[in-house]
Amino acid sequence: MTSQLTTTTIGESLHTLTQPIRHAATGPDGSPCDVYVPPLLPEQLGDRAFCSEIGIRYPYLGGSMAKGISSIAMVEELGTAGMLGFFGAAGLPFSAVETAVDQLTDAAFPCGFNLIHSPHEPDLEAALAELYISKGVRLVEASAFLALTLPLVRYRTHGIHRAENGGIITPNRIIAKVSREELAERFFSPPPEKFLRQLVDEGAITAEQAELAALIPMAQEVTAEADSGGHTDNRPAMALFPTIASLADRLEQKFGYSCKLRVGLAGGIATPAAAAAAFAMGAAYIMTGSVNQACVESGTSDAVRKMLAETRQADVSMAPAADMFEMGVTVQVLKRGTMFPMRAAKLYDLYRAHDCLDSIPTAERDKLEKTFFQAPLADIWRDTKAFFLKRDPRQVERAERDPKHLMALVFRWYLGQAAHWAKDGAPGRTMDYQVWCGPAMGAFNEWAAGSFLEAPEQRRVATVARNIQFGAAVLTRANILRYQNVRLPADFAIKPLEDLQIKEYLA
Repeated sequence: MTSQLTTTTIGESLHTLTQPIRHAATGPDGSPCDVYVPPLLPEQLGDRAFCSEIGIRYPYLGGSMAKGISSIAMVEELGTAGMLGFFGAAGLPFSAVETAVDQLTDAAFPCGFNLIHSPHEPDLEAALAELYISKGVRLVEASAFLALTLPLVRYRTHGIHRAENGGIITPNRIIAKVSREELAERFFSPPPEKFLRQLVDEGAITAEQAELAALIPMAQEVTAEADSGGHTDNRPAMALFPTIASLADRLEQKFGYSCKLRVGLAGGIATPAAAAAAFAMGAAYIMTGSVNQACVESGTSDAVRKMLAETRQADVSMAPAADMFEMGVTVQVLKRGTMFPMRAAKLYDLYRAHDCLDSIPTAERDKLEKTFFQAPLADIWRDTKAFFLKRDPRQVERAERDPKHLMALVFRWYLGQAAHWAKDGAPGRTMDYQVWCGPAMGAFNEWAAGSFLEAPEQRRVATVARNIQFGAAVLTRANILRYQNVRLPADFAIKPLEDLQIKEYLA
């Protein structure tokens, strides 16, 4: 048997987060019992020390989405709402990233910038790290790293010194996003000794700074990235997070750090229930992505926002990644309303099967030129060559020696342009849109159906964030009732609320 609350306003009471719930009820054996649910505000769900150190109110982070989809406007909206946004620097021209840094670094709220692993363009990765150092960017999100790199270690160790009380001050902070335990271990460990020696030899840090760097983790915080949009290993959150959290505890003890290692959770978080589950597992913070792309502040097109608003959980697929095409790395993208996943997979199959463009059968080549590229492949190579002569001439030199690399660059042209066509809303290229998206988008749409958030033009990133966090707090309180053997009303539900309604419940 379960206890019954006699009040008919239990749902309203659960929503009023600032007030405790005290009620006399009848226990399963018929005896009287007292029910108690403490107040619980959204900012109490995660790690308060983490929020204090970063300078935010809520344990809610907007992850970086490439090509400025995590836009300046999105970072500003999250920041002014007491949350943390990362600007999506990956895939943008260096000048565009520099402009964003100049606009955001003097903001009155904390913010961060993405530093993505670029195995085919190491000079660009190094240039971005140097830009962040020179401009005083104190927080980066390191994503898609397959291993630690010298530029990343250079950023982390820049300016490290001892305080007057003997503590180690590390001005630059890294929040790493990983989906594998071995990568989490590298980020939770001190910087590799070989990189520290190299930085000392180059004069980037002193020998004393190298000694201090050996006592700190590369990243105090690691975001366990479960099944998400873009680069992902499609890992289940329920399995991934506890493993990374356990690893953090072991390595904190192993290295004897003076700081606390923390784990946040990303991937699949777009509803109050998902957020509540993340915090129940012990997440220091949650990070959202796909759901933010559908908001009006995102740096994508209205056409894509409309597509995302119609997405269901099964409407996603894996496709070859432009930045790591030759390595066979894939990204999760939207498949509903576009043929990009199938066309990208076809290009990768052709790349594996042939040594050069000329060896592709004539019929296949004609199909590529008419449908995929809508231009002769020779013209595509001409444009690709001109691009790399400015960005990285070594790619052209290699392509002229290696026809298979030339083919890879041409195929990567399509993959890269597909993201631009989507971002710009190119009307004649809808079937080629590459839209990074995870199943969380479908979960959000199902939850928001019938509410004001169903319409894409009503989705503001801070409003969505407040609903996810507020709803998570309500659900957590509801679970406390369940733990006390109280049956909730049949009509109890967490529904999207306007900002003013949430504010009233928090008054």
